[in-house]
Amino acid sequence: MTDPLANSYYAATAHKWRSAFRMGEDLSFDVAVIGGGFTGLSAALACAERGFSVILIEREHIGFGASGRNGGQLIPGLRWTASELETEFGRERADTLFDLCWRDNRVKARIARHGIDCNLKAGHLEAAWTPKDFDAMRREAEYLAARFDYQSEVVGKGDMTAHVATPLYHGGIHDPQGGHFHPLNYAIGLAQAAEAAGVSILEGQRAHKITENPRGPGVITDRAHIGARYVIDATDSWIGHVEPDLGRYTVPIMNYNIATEPLKNADALLPSDTAVADSRFVLNYFRLSADKRLIFGGGERYSQTPPRDIAAFVRPFMMQVFPQIADAKIDYGWGGAVAVTMNRLPHIGRRGNVFFAHGFSGHGALVTTLAGELIAEAMAGTAERFDIFANLPSRPFPGGPWLRRPLATLGLLWYALRDRLG
Repeated sequence: MTDPLANSYYAATAHKWRSAFRMGEDLSFDVAVIGGGFTGLSAALACAERGFSVILIEREHIGFGASGRNGGQLIPGLRWTASELETEFGRERADTLFDLCWRDNRVKARIARHGIDCNLKAGHLEAAWTPKDFDAMRREAEYLAARFDYQSEVVGKGDMTAHVATPLYHGGIHDPQGGHFHPLNYAIGLAQAAEAAGVSILEGQRAHKITENPRGPGVITDRAHIGARYVIDATDSWIGHVEPDLGRYTVPIMNYNIATEPLKNADALLPSDTAVADSRFVLNYFRLSADKRLIFGGGERYSQTPPRDIAAFVRPFMMQVFPQIADAKIDYGWGGAVAVTMNRLPHIGRRGNVFFAHGFSGHGALVTTLAGELIAEAMAGTAERFDIFANLPSRPFPGGPWLRRPLATLGLLWYALRDRLG
């Protein structure tokens, strides 16, 4: 596939990787995983560690989708705050979700266990776009400290320059448990660990359909029928291509990133070398790369057609935050689709021997690894924690195949307009 969004800093600085698997006659496995992103890779690796024979099928290459294109921000939690989760689901369920999504950093554990070289750095700052946003952040930080003994730093407006050199924000919350990394190299590291654990990784093969038969499900690809006891669909934005009914639960939003040239004043822009995301509905998010480039994401498009010039599209958002580098050369501009659910919570579940996980709604760099490992845990017979996620509320977008995206776009545009109106 020719990819008009492939001018990525991550692709240009990725570690070398090539699957060792060559298709033979025996195409029967315990588990077939569809999708070579964080969810599929972590599920495949965790299944192999439990003794399952596993094949992973990826239409393009490892990390081709959002896993290899995202802003590289590791943000603990879900799109809902911990207090919202407790209000909606009660104390016991909120406790389990908090332990899994805030305390249990599976990404950091995998990096340490496998020695994955992906420029992992600590620290994430949520920056308040309005005073009202800062008040809400401060209340949530106080709640987290009192309820869960989870410590973060409340940063007043006057102290923000210790983290970010802009007067734009009204304060923020710095979370030392968060961080940032090179997402594509993390994906490649997971693939290397999975292959070492015995996973067969088949790249350049499209999974067209999941089949059912008396002996279990299977996967039809471009060149073969692969038999399996279990199938894991981890295709996220493309899930509707494999399972059309699951595609009703998400809509794709196009996100775009740029990477500047290496900057002499990089450390002055972000003195604490933290990752930053602001509180607007259509948010800006940015961080420094290992070689001192500013990686900046800003703006969204609800059309699948990318802008003619991604750098020109994103630059105004960067200039608003950092006018001092308005003339910086931009070396890379890329983008990709983020699968968003109606309520911004991930849609995870199973149907018989077919498991699925998608719709991480732009908050998946940490949760996807967790989701893959919980699927493996459930497959091995311990489903309690998987079921916590599988029982999260979900409903399809209204409108059917023709109107679903236009109706969702209208709603998203309304929230974006509220940003501009303050």
